[in-house]
Amino acid sequence: MSRRRPSRVRKRRASWRASPSTSSDGRAVASEAGPLFGAYGIVKRFGAFTANDHIDLEIRAGEIHALLGENGAGKSTLMKILYGLLEPTEGVVTHRGETVRLGSPEAARRLGIGMVFQHFSLCENLTVAENIALVMERGLSRADLARRIAALGDTYGLHLEPDRPVWSLSAGERQRIEIVRCLLQDPKLVILDEPTSVLTPGEAEVLFTVLERLRDEGRALLYISHRLDEVRRLCARATILRAGKVVGACDPRAESAASLAAMMVGEEVREVAAAPGAAAGPERLRLDRLSLPAPRLHATALRDITLAIRGGEILGIAGIAGNGQAELFAALSGETTVPAEAVRIDGEPAGHLGINARRRLGAAFVPEERNGHAAAPGLSLSDNIVLSRHATAPLTRFGLVRRAAARALAASVSTAFDVRKAGPDPAAGTLSGGNLQKFVVGREILAEPGLLVVDQPTWGVDAAAAARIRQALIDLAARGSAVLVISQDLDELFEIAGRIAVLHGGSLSPPVARAETSREAVGLLMGGAGTSSETAHAA
Repeated sequence: MSRRRPSRVRKRRASWRASPSTSSDGRAVASEAGPLFGAYGIVKRFGAFTANDHIDLEIRAGEIHALLGENGAGKSTLMKILYGLLEPTEGVVTHRGETVRLGSPEAARRLGIGMVFQHFSLCENLTVAENIALVMERGLSRADLARRIAALGDTYGLHLEPDRPVWSLSAGERQRIEIVRCLLQDPKLVILDEPTSVLTPGEAEVLFTVLERLRDEGRALLYISHRLDEVRRLCARATILRAGKVVGACDPRAESAASLAAMMVGEEVREVAAAPGAAAGPERLRLDRLSLPAPRLHATALRDITLAIRGGEILGIAGIAGNGQAELFAALSGETTVPAEAVRIDGEPAGHLGINARRRLGAAFVPEERNGHAAAPGLSLSDNIVLSRHATAPLTRFGLVRRAAARALAASVSTAFDVRKAGPDPAAGTLSGGNLQKFVVGREILAEPGLLVVDQPTWGVDAAAAARIRQALIDLAARGSAVLVISQDLDELFEIAGRIAVLHGGSLSPPVARAETSREAVGLLMGGAGTSSETAHAA
């Protein structure tokens, strides 16, 4: 790793030292102390692929600094370098002006760097407390750790049950572990990679209060998010990456979400266009008093869920994480079987059928967790195509995989959904989160299913990718498919869904036309106002 600072880096550092910082109340003030952490001339290569290309970045104490860029721009690679998970091919990292070597996350934590990951770095077979203990000081007793977890939860509203196993938790609850685990280390720099991607609006508001408090305490925060309204609210400075390079910097508060998105992708992001109202098609999915006992400890039982979706429409299901979304998806996809008549696909009883049999009836499914559930990260994209499409596409012959056909199909998905990747058929785990999401959604849409069930379709993707995915869902419905979208993002549901229902405590509220409800009304239902087994029937 080169430790030489090029002259252009020294000039950049001088100009940044002279530039104003911002106080907690928004006033511009001069920064005399210099950056808390700096990264200069950072290059990171993976073989012939350059993920970071001579990046310069300075982060000051007492500020929330946004790092923006489309999926695959190099943000996560840079964050991993700052957290000691990767070492740069070239360049240096400094702490208070002194060059440091971050050879491991432990070394980064010793310097006061904490990180909240987009993809959970949790051991599923361990409890909440055991996962947190992995990064805490040695010798801390279970009782003391439980008390500290409870105290932090009371302070910030990030409540956890220390003895719950991680495998039993929803995505939102797992994200809370990441945030609590970071804050318990009393970091001086907090790196947050898409921290609100699985949080409800109320949970996000709690987090924003926490972040503003940390900023006012003099800590530095480096914030990555594709939710640009959040960036405009929280951040006083933003550095923008594109194709691994710094292409600009700005004060997000002086920009619009649209102008920030345009800087990220290099062109104006097209707005999602609703398709012309299509005539109601045939009934594609019917749930008839679907009930399911809680499949495990701490899971949610489903209670008398009844609904119907016709071809040509998108029905959105809102809800706070942990209210039965995972159990409902499993019952719809065939991962969990139920009485045959409880689920009908195109009129055929399907509750007793498994995943492949339901796919043969014309259904397709995109689960919430893309790594490990929607895709096997260690397998190539073409192998992942085979895993999900072998029952419905001509990808095997005489029991053997037709490799060329699988690669061609994977290439078609990548082209249609602009999946950025380092090679023609890389492992799924090498893609950025947003690009992998585009791949797994595109893989199912290109199958032209009569029914598509998708859980959190735009989790952790940039504005352009989110628009592409949402438009593809609208276009699929316009071609006659029924689309069921489970999402915690109310903006998303109000943008694409024709009807919206709310899942709370395993019960479903009656679907209501989007034009006849509001975000406030849906938010109340998400909190439990008005949902019960008596009002859970809708057709």
